[in-house]
Amino acid sequence: MATDIEIARAATLKPIREIAEAAGIPEDALEPYGKYKAKVSLDFVAAQQGRPDGALVLVTGINPTPAGEGKTTTTVGLGDALNALGTKTMIALREPSLGPCFGVKGGATGGGYAQVVPMEDINLHFTGDFHAITSANNLLAAMVDNHLYWGNGTGLDARRISWRRALDMNDRALRGIVASLGGVANGFPREDGFDITVASEVMAVFCLAKDLADLQARLGRMVVGQTRDGRAVTAKDLKADGAMAVLLRDAFAPNLVQTIEGSPALVHGGPFANIAHGCNSVMATRLALKLADVVVTEAGFGADLGAEKFLDIKCRQAGLKPAACVVVATVRALKMHGGVAKADLGTEDVAAVKRGVVNLARHVENVGKFGIPVVVGLNRFSSDTEAEIAAVQAAMHAMGTEAILCTHWGDGAKGAAGLARAVKGLIDGGRADFAPLYTDHVSLAGKIETIAREVYRAGSVAIPAPVAAKLKRFEEDGFRDLPVCIAKTQYSFSADPTALGAPTGHVLPVREVRLSAGAGFVVAVCGEIMTMPGLPRRPAAESIHLDAEGRIEGLF
Repeated sequence: MATDIEIARAATLKPIREIAEAAGIPEDALEPYGKYKAKVSLDFVAAQQGRPDGALVLVTGINPTPAGEGKTTTTVGLGDALNALGTKTMIALREPSLGPCFGVKGGATGGGYAQVVPMEDINLHFTGDFHAITSANNLLAAMVDNHLYWGNGTGLDARRISWRRALDMNDRALRGIVASLGGVANGFPREDGFDITVASEVMAVFCLAKDLADLQARLGRMVVGQTRDGRAVTAKDLKADGAMAVLLRDAFAPNLVQTIEGSPALVHGGPFANIAHGCNSVMATRLALKLADVVVTEAGFGADLGAEKFLDIKCRQAGLKPAACVVVATVRALKMHGGVAKADLGTEDVAAVKRGVVNLARHVENVGKFGIPVVVGLNRFSSDTEAEIAAVQAAMHAMGTEAILCTHWGDGAKGAAGLARAVKGLIDGGRADFAPLYTDHVSLAGKIETIAREVYRAGSVAIPAPVAAKLKRFEEDGFRDLPVCIAKTQYSFSADPTALGAPTGHVLPVREVRLSAGAGFVVAVCGEIMTMPGLPRRPAAESIHLDAEGRIEGLF
């Protein structure tokens, strides 16, 4: 069986100008990066704002397992299938981070015959967007320490600096560091640390800003620390916002690529949904909505994280109203949620499927709380049996929805034709009545508790006194109306990654809260989740190499 990279390498790609022309983008609006990828000019993006929007479809999934779910693959297959049925469709995806590519997850461009290409370029440096975001983040970090060195005119307290450096790589050794060692000439020694680039507030600002003016304004509002009397010091106070916007200007233009079957795809921005808000850029999504009748986008990890943040943060800020949602699952993953070890997944176990389907059922129910009609995309593996598939379909039928079998990995668009017809039916039915889970005016602690109760089904939330005091201070400083972005493990509804299935009554422990004033949300860090991941015992990087002809191997 061919690997993802072999399938991608064998594909015949069209020149990017042809993809753009079919999508309604003139050649003079493109900034090509080689033959098969290009940026779309910001002037062209701005000129589309008066056009009506197409329908927005969100693809999300169950809590991920080592067995695989295929959320990006389904997003691509569904987009291809809708185009094959005659509905003008664009796909809007997140850019891959180098950390997972060389860590445990591998690439993030889909798989099989449902991929965006050129796969190797997109998974690696692509058009340099993440490098620009890293540079902007670290410019601000350098200006913070430079400000201290040259007299500290703002009165910034070195003990209360909250701005961290960033690197787009998994490197646990950089989670906590001491900076400025080596004597007077190197500044004032202090504790510091790194986050992975996709978890940085600059990434969130980049993804949520509506235009260049909004980008610079949001950058300026980012808080880098406090004075001794508790006054916030911002990037604008340090006069860093203009230079940061300059570094991000070219990256801010959306990236256009294509699927193996020739559908246009905008791949732009890429925060993780377990430690950030988990969505592609508002710029790319809004452009796609102006150019297509249907836009298929995805949100990271399980629906408890990605979909909730997409709906409560991105849609709230950007004024988006999804028309339908697809929750992706596999029989294999549901068996793991039902207690089966990975090594035993090839053996039929209908009872385990029935135990594990509670995870899928809860995600379907949760998405329904936002007023969005749901269909399930059941991504088929060769080891799935008819009885196991029937068990999932029966469970979903009992909930009033469908679980539609999909084979787009091996069959491309035709393998997702049934799912496409079901999604089109949901759109045409006009049943969506979207509303966020909570209103702006609920307290910050109340928002955390609402998500914990309604989405995670926690019995209580543990907010230590110092954390509660910090939330209260955020509210006193005028940030009460911001949404919250919960950082927790992606593997469970709880903060315990081993609690699979659909746990209830657990305690959600809030370890820390961070104000992201530029992004426009408050982050609640729960359990043991880290904003700088580490590499696994056997990182994917050990298998990635160049062959004798200089081609990339091992990037799956």
